[in-house]
Amino acid sequence: MKDNASENKSAADQEKWKEKGVAMRAFFYIFGTHVFAGFIWLLFYLGQHAQK
Repeated sequence: MKDNASENKSAADQEKWKEKGVAMRAFFYIFGTHVFAGFIWLLFYLGQHAQK
């Protein structure tokens, strides 16, 4: 027979791991979006200041 307390701890550990995964994914999506936006801004900036 399994101990109910160990099952609850295991489930709680899995939930904490999932929360960390969601937080990391959100951080990288936000960070990546800002990097991409900065790259687009750089293209516009360089295009505006290019010798024509």
